[in-house]
Amino acid sequence: MIRRLWHGHSHGVHSLRGQLALANVVLLALGIVMATAVSLMGMRYYLLDQIDSELFRTRDSFQGTQLTARQIDSLSALAFIRDGKVPEALGPPNADTLFAVVDAKGEPLTFRALVPTPNQRALAAAVGDPQGLTGDADPREVTVDGSAFRVVGVSLADGTVVLVAGSTDALHKGMAKALKLDLFFGVLLLALLAVLTTLSVSRRMRPLEDMVETSSAIAEGDLARRVPSSHHPTQEVEQLRLALNSMLHQVESAYRTRERSAAQLRRFVADASHELRTPLSAIRGYLQLYDKGMLREPAERKRAWDRMTGEADRMGRLVDELLTLARLDQRPELRFRNVDLARLVRDAAEDLRAQQPGRPVTVSAEGALLVRADESGLRQVLGNLVANVRTHTPADVAVALGLERVGGVVRVCVADEGPGLAEEDAARVFDRFFRAGGGAGSGLGMAIVQGVAVAHGGEVTVRTAPGAGLAVTVTLPSGLCGG
Repeated sequence: MIRRLWHGHSHGVHSLRGQLALANVVLLALGIVMATAVSLMGMRYYLLDQIDSELFRTRDSFQGTQLTARQIDSLSALAFIRDGKVPEALGPPNADTLFAVVDAKGEPLTFRALVPTPNQRALAAAVGDPQGLTGDADPREVTVDGSAFRVVGVSLADGTVVLVAGSTDALHKGMAKALKLDLFFGVLLLALLAVLTTLSVSRRMRPLEDMVETSSAIAEGDLARRVPSSHHPTQEVEQLRLALNSMLHQVESAYRTRERSAAQLRRFVADASHELRTPLSAIRGYLQLYDKGMLREPAERKRAWDRMTGEADRMGRLVDELLTLARLDQRPELRFRNVDLARLVRDAAEDLRAQQPGRPVTVSAEGALLVRADESGLRQVLGNLVANVRTHTPADVAVALGLERVGGVVRVCVADEGPGLAEEDAARVFDRFFRAGGGAGSGLGMAIVQGVAVAHGGEVTVRTAPGAGLAVTVTLPSGLCGG
């Protein structure tokens, strides 16, 4: 589903790659427009300056003669007779230059026996007041027969005005060609940039697509999937990949732990129900016998009463052990204080001797060994280990209780010379309700030992083999209160 959604929008404007490509194209387009505008403005300024300079030179040449229109006309005729041409300043207008001689009112005059042309009349009409033009410092923009001109005026000695105009059509055509050329190459660059940006972004975003694909696979149940490394990763994407893989590892671990805890809880509830059902069934059976009057003899009633009392006691111990494990699972606040662990080991050995006088018991716990611990919890650990030996080994099998401090830890070992455990049984010895070979007891004693040790920040290990006995070692931190 996630992968389909990704590919459904991967080529749209709303996708990240589309937005990046669009942003690059827009930025380049703005740059091209600004560059084109600046270049065209510079081009127009330069070409207009060239036209204006030519107009100013012509105006200055007229002003320097200090002649009248009639004198200039006479000189032009003499030059034409002698050389067959007119002076350059009075030459005939070409396609880019237009001359007109007007009186003070702006009416075109006949010059060199030539009647004013329509263009000259149009120029005079466009200028209007020629005297005002002669006073302008800059050329004036006019339109003659649909063409744009820059025009200046020169006042002669007799009051007539010579209008000199330069065409700007070539300038406008050049600017139009330059604009078309800029637009053509600009569009080409924009298209090329869009293609290159799309390809580059697609390559750079391939790790993100891998992340989407991995997330989709994990959502479908493949918790072992991870985001692969790309060939040319960027720093940010690689950091994201590592963080995502770390998060996926944590999610997988949490999921596995939850599944394992749920399976253990189901097995625990089933085992607890089975263990509680047995004494309840026994008590219910004896009560039904009593209700039906089938226990008539005092000896039978006494035996039924003892059996019910024993099953009730068994059920009570089972409930107490379950409550102990439940508290340990909730990580309770233990009452830590300095405890003489050597004294607790000696007390456990004395209890075992009192319960089974014929069992050989060896104790290696002389003097005092203080640890920071919860005394009731340690007594329960030693009591469960001793009870495990008493329950699962013959009464004449030797047992040894040892205590030693090694570095920063303290080790308590309870070892017997009994039949030991098989490898598969030893692997499950700390499982709740596990009883090797279906032996007696609730199967919670070793689980409680492990829970108390873990609550103290320690651990429990088992060394055993068939026929080699069982040695349980509890390792605890040896820190002291206030030290």
